[in-house]
Amino acid sequence: MGNMGLDNRHALVTGAGSGIGSAIARALSRAGARTSLLGRSEARLEALAQDLGDSAQVVVADVTDRPVLGSAVQQLVDQYGPVEVLVNNAGGALSSPLDRTDDQDWDQMISVNLTSLFNVTRLLVPGMKSVGYGRIVTIASTAGITGHPYITAYCAAKHGAVGFTRALALELAGSSITVNAVCPGFTETPLLERSIDNIVAKTGRDAAVARAELACNNPQGRFIQPEEVASCVVWLCSAAAESISGQALAIDGGETAG
Repeated sequence: MGNMGLDNRHALVTGAGSGIGSAIARALSRAGARTSLLGRSEARLEALAQDLGDSAQVVVADVTDRPVLGSAVQQLVDQYGPVEVLVNNAGGALSSPLDRTDDQDWDQMISVNLTSLFNVTRLLVPGMKSVGYGRIVTIASTAGITGHPYITAYCAAKHGAVGFTRALALELAGSSITVNAVCPGFTETPLLERSIDNIVAKTGRDAAVARAELACNNPQGRFIQPEEVASCVVWLCSAAAESISGQALAIDGGETAG
């Protein structure tokens, strides 16, 4: 990937065990970063760390569990130094009409997709300030830019993630720390497969039909690949993107263009 200015930078990717998070971790590692992998599945994280080599560390924690997260991140920083590149990738999606969205579903969507950003980022900004450098990238969604039916809680959380990004970018503008969001459309990941299974279970549609209907949300008629999102993240973390901050970059084939 050439010299992206990430050699030996300490990067932390949340939700790194699969899908977009795994692709981002691989891309950052290829770009020379020392990559720490945070997630709930130790087995998946360890397998990825083994692929990435000696520069990868594993942190087992839930981004919504403040005490465990705080302890785990502090231990990581004590052992490997301040995190200079943070990718807030952990998240989840649930779909249902608003009048069938219960308290637990709403709270879960806000917690994992929005409050988690506060939980993780607040812990790491002081270290970035201390070294005079930082890159914060949040994986939001096209649902953070425009509305979609049946995912009100998810849309609300992802819109919040974009607002969090814009506000923090201005707050940190004088400290050599950039803050951006990447907003993918439907991406070929295990999360997408679960969404398709959910559509099949609720509507009785054929899985291939459900896939085709979701792909039609992208004007290019296809799903985004995790590696496309990862490439954008690495660029935002590079020296080339030093003036890019407070942005929500859509990777969606034009879905949000109109």
